[in-house]
Order: sequence, then structure tokens, then C-alpha cells
Amino acid sequence: MKKLLVTLLILVPLAVAAESPPLGLPPLPVPKDNPQTPEKIALGDRLFHDIRFSTTGEVSCSTCHEREKTFTDSPLVVSEGINKLKGTRNAPTVVNSAYNKTQFWDGRSPSLEDQSQHPFVNPVEMGLKSHQPILDIIAKDDAYQRAFKKVFGVSGKDVTIEHVKKAIASFERTVISGNSRFDRWYFGGEKDALSEQEKRGFQVFLTQGRCVSCHTIEENFALFTDQKFHNIGVGINDLTPQKIEQLSQAFQRAKAKGVDVDVAVLTDKDTSDLGRFAITDELSDMGGFKTSTLRNIAETAPYMHDGSIGNLRDVVVHYNNGGALKKDTKITPYLSGGIRPLELTDQQIDDLVAFMETLTSPEFAGKGSANKSAKSKE
Repeated sequence: MKKLLVTLLILVPLAVAAESPPLGLPPLPVPKDNPQTPEKIALGDRLFHDIRFSTTGEVSCSTCHEREKTFTDSPLVVSEGINKLKGTRNAPTVVNSAYNKTQFWDGRSPSLEDQSQHPFVNPVEMGLKSHQPILDIIAKDDAYQRAFKKVFGVSGKDVTIEHVKKAIASFERTVISGNSRFDRWYFGGEKDALSEQEKRGFQVFLTQGRCVSCHTIEENFALFTDQKFHNIGVGINDLTPQKIEQLSQAFQRAKAKGVDVDVAVLTDKDTSDLGRFAITDELSDMGGFKTSTLRNIAETAPYMHDGSIGNLRDVVVHYNNGGALKKDTKITPYLSGGIRPLELTDQQIDDLVAFMETLTSPEFAGKGSANKSAKSKE
């Protein structure tokens, strides 16, 4: 009970933030069929942290999305589920995911509600064969029964996975953050919020670095993502065109036979590296992954869909080389057209990294120090 009261005290102000978003963020989008309430948010918080919803009784949603780690599992390269099984993808932060038009790196879920159901039944995440064990646990838990009755007006066997999904999504919509030093400088007019180096880095971001092309900034807010999918050479550079053709054809045949895409992309690295193509079957989406937000980016290393780049400076070096961390890497022919060498100097790279470190919200500051001194080994 004490933990629940603390949760309510923390989350009720965040729920109000849907109407008054933090500096730098737009109003929070909330589905008409799933309005926010403090009681639903508190229920979703408990569901999000319940380790009983896994075959081992050790893994919950929060295992890969810890509040203390900016809602990621940093510094893991790829996430670990039951029995320490490793997937193929780096856990994206839940922070500000409420603004995403699609969920997961490849956009295979259209909403937070839909996304929340999949980890429960993925064999390398929580490992359940179906959602029924979740409903069975809820049916035997008096506290859950009271909460579902109050929030949704249902109890016992009338509680469905749809109710569970809505509650978890409502909690996740409270995990929003802005008010970074950048926000206070750019949107708030606080002239001294950024150093001269950080301001230079912002100019690189806007101009020669061309970062703003995908990590967008609007007039009154900045989500730092275009919500689109791009092939930037990560993962896919390791596959020859012949291998890509074989993989894509084999995967399309498997899909026609009913393969579970959610399972396939998290259990096989080569399939994972097909990216958005695995969802759309469009060659233009080959190796494409969603543009991640840059908010709190200094706190969420390692980077990219496969966690293959360990620090922010190396991320910039990857783009500076035109889609490869090492200059002699053979670039995939499927690379997105906007990716090309930037010819940034070492000083410009340092300035750009310094700017990105200003995008951390105060409540998540303090975990990205490794980025500040990291140097690339080109």
C-alpha cells in the first residue's frame, strides 16, 4: 500500500502534464477510447512492474525499461529476457514514446496499447505461450480485482488483455520529459543555458551536419524525430547484396506461411537487420529503422537498433563517414539517399556531441558521462 501511495504521488502530476506539457514538448496525444485517469495510471504502473507476468517470475516490462536508467536497460547492447536470453534489438527508451506514431524500431506496432502485448509472449522476452496466465494472476489478486473494477468496471473473468494493454499504455503516457537546457535556451529564451561550444554544436546540427533533416525541430516544440525509417548502414552493411536477396526472399516465404514477425526479428540477427522491410515487404524499406528521438540521448548508450555503437562521438563519426564507423567499410547499396560524408572537423564533431548532451531533462541527468570523454578510433 505504501508503494502504491508513493506511485500515485509521483504519477498524478505527470498525468496533469498531458494538458500542460513540459517546455519543448507539444500537447500529449491521448486516444479517445483510453482517457487518462490517476487510477488507471497507477494500475498501469503496477502491471508494468509485475515480474509474475513472465515464465520465470523474474522479468517485467520494467526489466528492459528501468526508470533509473532513463527507461532503458543501458548499458546492455541488446536486451535480455527470461533465463538471460538475448534478443537482437537495443531497448529504446519509453520516455516520450507517447509521441511516437509507431512503436518498436521497425514500427510494427501502431500504438502503445498494441505494443504492450507483444513482449509478454515473445520467447526471448517474457516467454508466455499466451496472455491467459496474466489474466489468471489478475483474477486471483484482490488488489488487481479492486483496481480493474474501479478503472474499467470489470472484475474476475471479465478482465481481458485489452484492459491490461490500456492500463499499461496510460502509465507509459506519463513518462514524458522536456525542459532540457536546450529547451530553456531555444524555447524559453534563457540566453546563458548553453555554452558557446554547445551553441556551435547546434549550428553544426542545423547546417553541415544536416542532423535536423531527420531529428526535426518545430516552431514551438521539438521531438527530434521525423517518425520515418531510414537505412543508415547499421547492421545491413554486414550483409552482401546476395545475402540480403536470399534473406528477404526466405523471409517473405516465411511470412506467407504465417511466421510471427515479432518473434522472428527478435530471435535472428540477420532477419532483424532487414528492418522496416520485414514489416512492409518494400525494397525501399530494406534495412530501414525509425529515427530515434535525441532527447536524453546522452543517458541511453549504446546506440542504434542493435546497440552496436557505444558512444555519441562514434555515432557522429558514423554519419561523418557516410554510413560507417570505419572509413574503409563497404557501404550497402540500400543506404538512404541522404546519408553521405559530412566532412566535419574533429572540433565540429566535439561541438555536436556537446550540443546533444544539452538535450537531457533534469530528472534523467547524470548517467551519460562516458560520452563526454569518448574518442573515436577511426
